[in-house]
Amino acid sequence: MAGLPIQQGDCDFDFLALGALVHRLDPGTLPFRTARSFDIHVSGGEYNVAANLASCFGMRTGIVTAMVDNGIGELIQARVQERGVVPHYKMFEHDGVRGPNMATVYSDRGHGVRAPVVFYNRANEAGALLKKGDFDWEKILAGGARWFHSGGIFAALSETTADVIIEGMEAAKAHGAVNSFDLNYRAKLWDTIGGLAKGQEMIKRIVNNVDALFGNEEDLQKGLGIKGPEVEKESSKLDPDSFFAMIDQAVEKFPNIKLVATTLREVHSTNRHDWAAVLWLDGERFVSPTCQLDVLDRIGGGDGFASGLIYGLLSGRAPEEALRLGWAHGALLTTFPGDVSMAKLPEVEAFAQGGSARVQR
Repeated sequence: MAGLPIQQGDCDFDFLALGALVHRLDPGTLPFRTARSFDIHVSGGEYNVAANLASCFGMRTGIVTAMVDNGIGELIQARVQERGVVPHYKMFEHDGVRGPNMATVYSDRGHGVRAPVVFYNRANEAGALLKKGDFDWEKILAGGARWFHSGGIFAALSETTADVIIEGMEAAKAHGAVNSFDLNYRAKLWDTIGGLAKGQEMIKRIVNNVDALFGNEEDLQKGLGIKGPEVEKESSKLDPDSFFAMIDQAVEKFPNIKLVATTLREVHSTNRHDWAAVLWLDGERFVSPTCQLDVLDRIGGGDGFASGLIYGLLSGRAPEEALRLGWAHGALLTTFPGDVSMAKLPEVEAFAQGGSARVQR
């Protein structure tokens, strides 16, 4: 594909991710303060994409991450194995009391006019302890990888994790991989290690190694320091022009970037969203259809979009079709509980081609 150096030969990994794994406690529509029980979802922005690509799209994927040798770590490892994702773990010994820990995410789903609520416990997180030299990248990449991916939440976990991303990206690029990065700017995380200025400094170093970028307007503004356009308050959040208007600035600042993509979402209530997506690829602009979503669980929709788009590009689909696959898969993911897809490729392709929700007999 012009501008995006996707390897066509056989590699051990179609997609390799670097990031932190977490477990999410989900009491459904009940607020946590009234919960009596909850489901446990294994998640992580980078891992979600790898898991989706393996379980829904049948691709060979891996995750490079930190792992703790206790019961929570064992639970997470079992879920990773179930999804068919090949792990490369840096193991940490839990002291039986304080850690290191696998981070916990607490998230109810909300309902109607009541928004979802998300909060975290990332204290003494094993992922934040990762540093350069913890992974033997030459060994991990010996069989090749077509696509390497990381994200802004992992970059902001500590003062050392951004350097791990850069180290991994440099090694992946040397092996011919496309490098992608999901900006996922989280001010609260960056505030703990230096704030906006530190975040932009570290993200700039990472993005200098990136071919493909995922992020919305706020991510581009805060993560990359890109000036946003003046947008009328009454304009639709699904208008792609305001997003595309920022791309020229981003590419001028980072001429190595060949792809930028994001979802567009207008929230009418917790369970009713308008949903679209846009793709800028090597100077060309592509816009998905718009659909209405009846949302069961919104967490992971953006990762679902990224995985569908990446699958389309890795499998040689045209950009318009790759965008539709991402848009369709992200939409379907919001109809399942948890952060990782339960869809099958024929379902994604049918919706991408204009399928409906009629009963299938």
